[in-house]
Amino acid sequence: MKKLLLALTAAAAFSGSAFAADLGPRTYSKAPAPMMMAPSWTGFYIFGGAGGGLWAADSNVVTQPGNVAISRDQRFGGSGWFGTAGIGYDWQVNPSWVVGILADGQFGDIRGSINDPVVAFEGREKLRYSYAGGLRVGYLVAPNVLSYVNGGYSGSQWSGASYSTLGAGGGPALFTTPSFTRNGWFIGGGVENNLNIFGISSPGWFMKTEYRSAFYSRVTLPETFVGGGATPDSVTFKPWTQTISTSLVYRFNWTGPVVAKY
Repeated sequence: MKKLLLALTAAAAFSGSAFAADLGPRTYSKAPAPMMMAPSWTGFYIFGGAGGGLWAADSNVVTQPGNVAISRDQRFGGSGWFGTAGIGYDWQVNPSWVVGILADGQFGDIRGSINDPVVAFEGREKLRYSYAGGLRVGYLVAPNVLSYVNGGYSGSQWSGASYSTLGAGGGPALFTTPSFTRNGWFIGGGVENNLNIFGISSPGWFMKTEYRSAFYSRVTLPETFVGGGATPDSVTFKPWTQTISTSLVYRFNWTGPVVAKY
């Protein structure tokens, strides 16, 4: 009996060793690589920048009083530079679309000529500043690049004009028109992108380039002699503006891509 037990034990030990020898080396699997999550565009932002602009205006002459037209519309215009600053809030509603609200102002020196063809006098008109509030809708062409359109209300403030005779040398101002404000609407669009470029990490900092066109209602401007008293005429002024600006943007919620947990 002892001999039988010893034989069975030896056979079992031998077969177990042989089975272990047939197994390959033990392998180890690595943990999955972390997922890089795109940051959210939801949150507040501020911006400031500069650009160039044009204004154009349809203008004619009307009687004062009565506002009876005595000339046809003519198109006048001006150009110049401006600075801009503003604030906004965006919501990223899904992985591809962003909607937001905004408010901003533009200030600078966009000026041009205007004249009264009836008496052949010319003046200089300047857009002092404008302001706007509205909505924007954007599409993410990349996780950190937003292409957008915007639109809404716009207001503007214009200087008065001092009119003198047309021709070389001009002359002293003989009559003036008052400063005025105009309300209207704007539409535009642009591209905003994160400044993580050339291997430089700039969390929160963006750059945007935007085109905007604004349209304002017509105003009638009475002409007044420099020494006092009204002239027989008034001029009308119906402006619209076009601007292109580049701004530096800071987004308060932006921290860049974050690593997800396993």
